[in-house]
Amino acid sequence: MLFFEKIHALMSMIKFSHTVFAFPFALMGATLASLVSGTTPTTMQIIWICLAMVGARSAAMALNRIVDAMIDAENPRTESRHIPTGAVSYYEAWLFVVASIILLLFSAWMLNPLCLKLSPIALFFLVLYSYCKRFTFLAHIVLGICLAAAPVGAWIALRGDIGWPAIILGLAVLFWVAGFDVFYALQDLEFDREKGLFSIPAQFGIERSLIFVRIFHVVMVALLLSLLLVPGLGWIYFFGVVIVAGLLVYEHKLVMPDDLSGLDAAFFNMNGYISLLIFCFTLTDTLLT
Repeated sequence: MLFFEKIHALMSMIKFSHTVFAFPFALMGATLASLVSGTTPTTMQIIWICLAMVGARSAAMALNRIVDAMIDAENPRTESRHIPTGAVSYYEAWLFVVASIILLLFSAWMLNPLCLKLSPIALFFLVLYSYCKRFTFLAHIVLGICLAAAPVGAWIALRGDIGWPAIILGLAVLFWVAGFDVFYALQDLEFDREKGLFSIPAQFGIERSLIFVRIFHVVMVALLLSLLLVPGLGWIYFFGVVIVAGLLVYEHKLVMPDDLSGLDAAFFNMNGYISLLIFCFTLTDTLLT
Protein backbone atom coordinates (compact mmCIF):
# COMPACT_ATOMS: atom_id res chain seq x y z
CA MET A 1 0.00 0.00 0.00
CA LEU A 2 2.82 2.40 0.91
CA PHE A 3 4.49 1.74 -2.47
CA PHE A 4 1.36 2.69 -4.40
CA GLU A 5 0.85 5.75 -2.22
CA LYS A 6 4.37 6.87 -3.04
CA ILE A 7 3.81 6.30 -6.76
CA HIS A 8 0.64 8.36 -6.53
CA ALA A 9 2.57 11.13 -4.78
CA LEU A 10 5.23 11.12 -7.49
CA MET A 11 2.62 11.24 -10.25
CA SER A 12 0.88 14.07 -8.46
CA MET A 13 4.17 15.92 -7.97
CA ILE A 14 4.85 16.01 -11.72
CA LYS A 15 1.18 16.61 -12.55
CA PHE A 16 1.13 13.55 -14.78
CA SER A 17 -2.40 14.32 -15.95
CA HIS A 18 -1.09 17.45 -17.67
CA THR A 19 0.78 15.22 -20.13
CA VAL A 20 -2.38 15.73 -22.20
CA PHE A 21 -0.92 19.08 -23.28
CA ALA A 22 1.98 17.53 -25.22
CA PHE A 23 0.77 14.01 -26.03
CA PRO A 24 -1.60 15.02 -28.85
CA PHE A 25 1.11 17.11 -30.51
CA ALA A 26 3.50 14.16 -30.42
CA LEU A 27 0.82 12.04 -32.08
CA MET A 28 0.15 14.85 -34.55
CA GLY A 29 3.84 14.85 -35.48
CA ALA A 30 3.60 11.11 -36.05
CA THR A 31 0.46 11.62 -38.15
CA LEU A 32 2.18 14.18 -40.38
CA ALA A 33 5.22 11.93 -40.78
CA SER A 34 2.94 9.07 -41.78
CA LEU A 35 1.03 11.31 -44.20
CA VAL A 36 4.17 12.58 -45.94
CA SER A 37 5.87 9.19 -46.16
CA GLY A 38 2.70 7.32 -47.11
CA THR A 39 3.30 4.65 -44.48
CA THR A 40 1.47 3.64 -41.33
CA PRO A 41 3.42 3.57 -38.06
CA THR A 42 3.53 0.27 -36.22
CA THR A 43 1.94 -0.17 -32.83
CA MET A 44 5.35 -0.52 -31.21
CA GLN A 45 6.58 2.71 -32.79
CA ILE A 46 3.64 4.60 -31.30
CA ILE A 47 4.22 2.96 -27.93
CA TRP A 48 7.92 3.89 -27.88
CA ILE A 49 7.13 7.46 -28.98
CA CYS A 50 4.67 7.79 -26.12
CA LEU A 51 7.09 6.26 -23.60
CA ALA A 52 9.90 8.56 -24.75
CA MET A 53 7.66 11.57 -24.28
CA VAL A 54 6.51 10.39 -20.85
CA GLY A 55 10.13 9.84 -19.83
CA ALA A 56 11.23 13.28 -21.04
CA ARG A 57 8.36 15.17 -19.45
CA SER A 58 8.53 13.23 -16.18
CA ALA A 59 12.28 13.85 -15.86
CA ALA A 60 11.81 17.55 -16.60
CA MET A 61 8.97 18.05 -14.13
CA ALA A 62 10.66 16.10 -11.33
CA LEU A 63 13.97 17.92 -11.84
CA ASN A 64 12.16 21.25 -11.83
CA ARG A 65 10.50 20.36 -8.52
CA ILE A 66 13.89 19.43 -7.03
CA VAL A 67 15.66 22.57 -8.25
CA ASP A 68 12.82 24.85 -7.17
CA ALA A 69 12.05 23.16 -3.84
CA MET A 70 13.51 25.95 -1.71
CA ILE A 71 11.78 28.63 -3.77
CA ASP A 72 8.49 26.70 -3.68
CA ALA A 73 8.71 26.52 0.12
CA GLU A 74 8.75 30.33 0.32
CA ASN A 75 5.95 30.92 -2.19
CA PRO A 76 2.43 30.81 -0.65
CA ARG A 77 1.08 29.39 -3.92
CA THR A 78 3.52 26.48 -3.99
CA GLU A 79 4.47 25.85 -0.37
CA SER A 80 2.20 22.81 -0.24
CA ARG A 81 4.01 21.00 -3.06
CA HIS A 82 5.34 17.53 -2.36
CA ILE A 83 9.03 18.17 -1.68
CA PRO A 84 8.57 21.23 0.57
CA THR A 85 6.00 19.34 2.65
CA GLY A 86 8.07 16.14 2.78
CA ALA A 87 5.50 14.02 0.94
CA VAL A 88 8.32 13.20 -1.51
CA SER A 89 11.96 13.22 -0.39
CA TYR A 90 14.85 14.55 -2.47
CA TYR A 91 16.19 11.00 -2.71
CA GLU A 92 12.89 9.69 -4.07
CA ALA A 93 12.60 12.57 -6.51
CA TRP A 94 16.14 12.01 -7.81
CA LEU A 95 15.46 8.29 -8.28
CA PHE A 96 12.39 9.24 -10.27
CA VAL A 97 14.45 11.61 -12.44
CA VAL A 98 17.05 8.91 -13.17
CA ALA A 99 14.36 6.32 -13.98
CA SER A 100 12.61 8.78 -16.30
CA ILE A 101 15.84 9.59 -18.15
CA ILE A 102 16.55 5.88 -18.57
CA LEU A 103 13.03 5.45 -19.99
CA LEU A 104 13.63 8.30 -22.45
CA LEU A 105 17.02 6.99 -23.62
CA PHE A 106 15.86 3.39 -23.91
CA SER A 107 12.76 4.42 -25.87
CA ALA A 108 14.88 6.59 -28.20
CA TRP A 109 17.24 3.64 -28.72
CA MET A 110 14.30 1.41 -29.60
CA LEU A 111 13.09 3.89 -32.21
CA ASN A 112 16.13 4.69 -34.36
CA PRO A 113 19.78 5.86 -34.12
CA LEU A 114 18.98 9.53 -34.83
CA CYS A 115 16.49 9.65 -31.95
CA LEU A 116 19.14 8.31 -29.59
CA LYS A 117 21.80 10.73 -30.89
CA LEU A 118 19.52 13.74 -30.44
CA SER A 119 18.16 12.75 -27.02
CA PRO A 120 21.03 14.48 -25.12
CA ILE A 121 20.00 17.76 -26.77
CA ALA A 122 16.48 17.30 -25.46
CA LEU A 123 17.89 16.55 -22.00
CA PHE A 124 20.04 19.70 -22.15
CA PHE A 125 16.99 21.93 -22.66
CA LEU A 126 15.03 20.04 -19.99
CA VAL A 127 17.79 20.77 -17.47
CA LEU A 128 18.27 24.34 -18.71
CA TYR A 129 14.61 25.19 -18.15
CA SER A 130 14.81 24.36 -14.46
CA TYR A 131 17.42 27.09 -13.96
CA CYS A 132 16.29 29.68 -16.51
CA LYS A 133 14.18 31.86 -14.23
CA ARG A 134 17.28 32.57 -12.19
CA PHE A 135 18.91 34.51 -15.04
CA THR A 136 16.53 35.20 -17.97
CA PHE A 137 12.88 36.06 -18.64
CA LEU A 138 13.13 33.83 -21.74
CA ALA A 139 12.38 30.78 -19.58
CA HIS A 140 8.96 30.61 -21.26
CA ILE A 141 10.64 30.17 -24.65
CA VAL A 142 12.92 27.45 -23.30
CA LEU A 143 9.89 25.59 -21.94
CA GLY A 144 8.35 25.93 -25.40
CA ILE A 145 11.46 24.37 -26.93
CA CYS A 146 11.16 21.45 -24.50
CA LEU A 147 7.58 20.67 -25.52
CA ALA A 148 8.29 21.37 -29.18
CA ALA A 149 10.51 18.30 -29.05
CA ALA A 150 7.38 16.13 -28.82
CA PRO A 151 6.15 16.48 -32.43
CA VAL A 152 9.67 16.85 -33.85
CA GLY A 153 10.81 13.74 -32.01
CA ALA A 154 7.80 11.77 -33.21
CA TRP A 155 8.56 12.75 -36.80
CA ILE A 156 12.20 11.70 -36.41
CA ALA A 157 11.11 8.43 -34.81
CA LEU A 158 9.10 7.46 -37.89
CA ARG A 159 11.20 8.92 -40.68
CA GLY A 160 14.74 9.11 -39.33
CA ASP A 161 15.13 12.69 -40.59
CA ILE A 162 13.92 16.22 -39.82
CA GLY A 163 11.38 17.61 -42.28
CA TRP A 164 9.92 21.08 -42.58
CA PRO A 165 6.41 20.05 -41.42
CA ALA A 166 7.92 18.82 -38.14
CA ILE A 167 9.83 22.08 -37.71
CA ILE A 168 6.72 24.18 -38.39
CA LEU A 169 4.63 22.13 -35.96
CA GLY A 170 7.41 22.28 -33.38
CA LEU A 171 7.53 26.08 -33.66
CA ALA A 172 3.74 26.25 -33.32
CA VAL A 173 3.98 24.24 -30.09
CA LEU A 174 6.84 26.46 -28.90
CA PHE A 175 4.81 29.67 -29.22
CA TRP A 176 1.66 28.04 -27.84
CA VAL A 177 3.48 26.79 -24.74
CA ALA A 178 5.40 30.04 -24.24
CA GLY A 179 2.11 31.91 -24.35
CA PHE A 180 0.26 29.85 -21.77
CA ASP A 181 3.37 29.72 -19.56
CA VAL A 182 3.36 33.52 -19.48
CA PHE A 183 -0.29 33.32 -18.41
CA TYR A 184 0.72 30.89 -15.66
CA ALA A 185 3.58 33.14 -14.49
CA LEU A 186 1.16 36.02 -13.87
CA GLN A 187 0.25 34.31 -10.60
CA ASP A 188 3.79 34.78 -9.26
CA LEU A 189 4.53 38.28 -10.55
CA GLU A 190 5.00 39.93 -7.16
CA PHE A 191 6.81 36.95 -5.64
CA ASP A 192 9.23 36.72 -8.58
CA ARG A 193 10.05 40.41 -8.33
CA GLU A 194 10.58 40.14 -4.59
CA LYS A 195 12.96 37.17 -4.97
CA GLY A 196 14.77 38.53 -8.03
CA LEU A 197 13.46 35.78 -10.30
CA PHE A 198 12.96 36.33 -14.03
CA SER A 199 9.79 36.02 -16.10
CA ILE A 200 8.04 38.09 -18.73
CA PRO A 201 5.39 39.25 -16.19
CA ALA A 202 8.05 40.19 -13.64
CA GLN A 203 10.03 42.01 -16.31
CA PHE A 204 7.24 43.79 -18.21
CA GLY A 205 4.13 43.79 -16.01
CA ILE A 206 0.69 42.35 -16.60
CA GLU A 207 -0.56 44.42 -19.55
CA ARG A 208 2.60 44.03 -21.63
CA SER A 209 2.74 40.34 -20.77
CA LEU A 210 -0.73 39.85 -22.19
CA ILE A 211 0.45 41.53 -25.40
CA PHE A 212 3.32 39.03 -25.57
CA VAL A 213 0.86 36.17 -25.18
CA ARG A 214 -1.36 37.53 -27.95
CA ILE A 215 1.62 37.77 -30.29
CA PHE A 216 2.79 34.27 -29.41
CA HIS A 217 -0.63 32.78 -30.06
CA VAL A 218 -1.17 34.66 -33.32
CA VAL A 219 2.16 33.26 -34.51
CA MET A 220 1.06 29.80 -33.40
CA VAL A 221 -2.15 29.97 -35.46
CA ALA A 222 -0.24 31.28 -38.48
CA LEU A 223 2.20 28.38 -38.25
CA LEU A 224 -0.62 25.85 -37.97
CA LEU A 225 -2.26 27.36 -41.06
CA SER A 226 1.01 27.06 -42.98
CA LEU A 227 0.80 23.28 -42.51
CA LEU A 228 -1.99 23.33 -45.10
CA LEU A 229 0.91 23.18 -47.57
CA VAL A 230 1.41 19.55 -46.50
CA PRO A 231 -0.18 17.37 -49.21
CA GLY A 232 -3.18 15.58 -47.76
CA LEU A 233 -4.29 18.24 -45.28
CA GLY A 234 -7.42 20.10 -46.33
CA TRP A 235 -10.64 21.69 -45.13
CA ILE A 236 -11.12 19.42 -42.12
CA TYR A 237 -7.73 20.41 -40.74
CA PHE A 238 -8.41 24.07 -41.59
CA PHE A 239 -11.69 23.91 -39.68
CA GLY A 240 -9.78 22.50 -36.71
CA VAL A 241 -7.33 25.41 -36.77
CA VAL A 242 -10.25 27.85 -36.86
CA ILE A 243 -11.74 26.21 -33.76
CA VAL A 244 -8.35 26.35 -32.02
CA ALA A 245 -8.09 30.05 -32.85
CA GLY A 246 -11.55 30.58 -31.37
CA LEU A 247 -10.57 28.78 -28.17
CA LEU A 248 -7.46 30.93 -27.89
CA VAL A 249 -9.57 34.06 -28.23
CA TYR A 250 -11.85 32.78 -25.49
CA GLU A 251 -8.84 31.93 -23.33
CA HIS A 252 -7.57 35.48 -23.66
CA LYS A 253 -10.95 36.86 -22.68
CA LEU A 254 -10.77 34.84 -19.46
CA VAL A 255 -7.56 36.59 -18.41
CA MET A 256 -7.83 40.37 -18.15
CA PRO A 257 -5.26 42.82 -16.72
CA ASP A 258 -7.53 43.72 -13.79
CA ASP A 259 -9.02 40.24 -13.30
CA LEU A 260 -6.90 37.07 -13.17
CA SER A 261 -9.63 34.96 -11.58
CA GLY A 262 -10.17 33.03 -14.82
CA LEU A 263 -6.54 31.98 -15.04
CA ASP A 264 -7.04 28.41 -13.84
CA ALA A 265 -9.76 27.73 -16.40
CA ALA A 266 -7.68 29.33 -19.14
CA PHE A 267 -4.57 27.32 -18.33
CA PHE A 268 -5.89 23.88 -17.47
CA ASN A 269 -9.06 23.54 -19.52
CA MET A 270 -8.58 25.49 -22.73
CA ASN A 271 -5.06 24.27 -23.43
CA GLY A 272 -6.05 20.65 -22.94
CA TYR A 273 -8.94 21.12 -25.39
CA ILE A 274 -6.67 22.87 -27.90
CA SER A 275 -4.08 20.10 -28.12
CA LEU A 276 -6.66 17.33 -28.31
CA LEU A 277 -8.80 19.08 -30.91
CA ILE A 278 -6.04 19.96 -33.34
CA PHE A 279 -4.76 16.38 -33.24
CA CYS A 280 -8.23 14.92 -33.75
CA PHE A 281 -8.93 17.18 -36.74
CA THR A 282 -5.50 16.39 -38.23
CA LEU A 283 -6.02 12.65 -37.83
CA THR A 284 -9.56 12.82 -39.22
CA ASP A 285 -8.43 14.79 -42.25
CA THR A 286 -5.64 12.30 -42.85
CA LEU A 287 -7.95 9.31 -42.62
CA LEU A 288 -10.76 10.72 -44.75
CA THR A 289 -8.78 12.31 -47.56
